[in-house]
Amino acid sequence: MKTGAWAGLALAVPLLLSGCKGFWDAPAASGSGGSGTTTESSGNFYVLNAATDEIAGQYVNQGKVTALSGSPYALPDTPLAMAIAPNGDFLYASTPSGIYLYTIGSGGQLTLATAGGPISSDAAASMQVDATNSWLVEAVSGTGEVFAIPINSSTGMATSSVEQHAVLPGSAIQQLAISPDDLRVFVAMGADGTAIVPFSSGNKNPFGTVSPIAVEGSGGAAISVAVDPLDRIFFIGETAATSGSNTGGLRAFDLSTMKEISGSPFPSQGLAPYWILPWSTGSYVYVVNRQVSGSSTGVIAGFSIGSASGVYSLTALGSTFAAGTHPVALAEDSTATFVFAVNYDGSPDLTGYTLDGANAGYLDQVVTAATGTDPVNATAIAATP
Repeated sequence: MKTGAWAGLALAVPLLLSGCKGFWDAPAASGSGGSGTTTESSGNFYVLNAATDEIAGQYVNQGKVTALSGSPYALPDTPLAMAIAPNGDFLYASTPSGIYLYTIGSGGQLTLATAGGPISSDAAASMQVDATNSWLVEAVSGTGEVFAIPINSSTGMATSSVEQHAVLPGSAIQQLAISPDDLRVFVAMGADGTAIVPFSSGNKNPFGTVSPIAVEGSGGAAISVAVDPLDRIFFIGETAATSGSNTGGLRAFDLSTMKEISGSPFPSQGLAPYWILPWSTGSYVYVVNRQVSGSSTGVIAGFSIGSASGVYSLTALGSTFAAGTHPVALAEDSTATFVFAVNYDGSPDLTGYTLDGANAGYLDQVVTAATGTDPVNATAIAATP
């Protein structure tokens, strides 16, 4: 089983990149992992289909992508983001008309709760449930605030109509992540950088005093955040953070000192590092780039994580791994066997990878699938823990 509450986070906010530096440059050369088939099976995962207002529930059954019972599940409005509680019992989906609660059955099937009404009117751009299953932490782009909704850990319902909040130093919310130890919330705020928000689940208002991290490069934007499951490193994905035609970068910070790791930012091999997936063992971190210079096709870059005398390091893997058209999110399944990527403009909607047996950390593409009747515009993916 995976560890760390970050596994249930998903975001669905497409970023316009036509003005990015290097957008019209020739594509950079990149390698790829192996491809083939598999007989492995995965845990359950869910994909937001923005064009059809649905949640697709799927899993890999001995190498074949298979729909969960009742899938796809209709949404009351266009999906924006979703989060799965660490206890695996609840899924939250945000829309322009609010946040909806779904219970997750023993077979993975979803049931809309609360008689079909939202538990909050917030149109959350990103959200995550804390490790105690007691708070749904979310942020709405344009508000300049992060909110915490108190929830019942047994039912998933909001226990109060009063939401706690903290004021952020920026309003263009892209993504948030809670550290696995439940002590910090990180919020990517585009050109305004990243906010660090102290968090304490036992308090009536769980938020502390906010501090910012500025973007690395002029004209850059923080668009993704993640924390490794061992609470050692937090990551920021930024545009315009490195040199060359593909200017996206992965920034890495030591959580104990809050100082940037030597060599950071690391080239993400694309223009827009949309999603960061730390592997559950803490050995690797993967970054999906929505596109590379001169192309709408994205790639996944991987890094091994090392430690010597308490000093952490990242080393780029010797290859990038092909994704579809405009990939936007990654998820690791509960068996720690698969990495799944969803592609906003398809080709295909879903791509599944397993770890290569010969090259440590490399990804082998083994399954592809549609997540609905195309075009679906898949915008997010979340896996049950």
